[in-house]
Amino acid sequence: MRRYDEPVEVRRGPVADWPEEGPAQFLWRGRLWKVRGVLAHWVETGAWWQHGGVRAVLGSEDSPQQPGQQPGQQPGGTTLEELLGERRLWRVEAGRGPAGGVGPGTFDLCHDPVEDRWQLVGCTD
Repeated sequence: MRRYDEPVEVRRGPVADWPEEGPAQFLWRGRLWKVRGVLAHWVETGAWWQHGGVRAVLGSEDSPQQPGQQPGQQPGGTTLEELLGERRLWRVEAGRGPAGGVGPGTFDLCHDPVEDRWQLVGCTD
């Protein structure tokens, strides 16, 4: 699978053989892809333990709270919720045009609910 980190526009809706609403179509590099099926769906948490502000959020002794800083907020404004943020990933099969059109390919789409943005993070065609 090739790795990407490119923004995509996603339209959510019903997806064949999937019990909940998901990415039904996405626009990538000016081309519209129709999702034909969801192959997998999972949630990943952020690598909070690697963040430089973890000590400030946890209130460790070597990171005192700054004047005007809210409890649970690190210098620079990052909150505990942002450090523990999750992103939802969808592995989908998608193609362009009718069922016999271009594709199908397998795509990994990532949704960041905090910023409400979608990224294409992987593709196999």
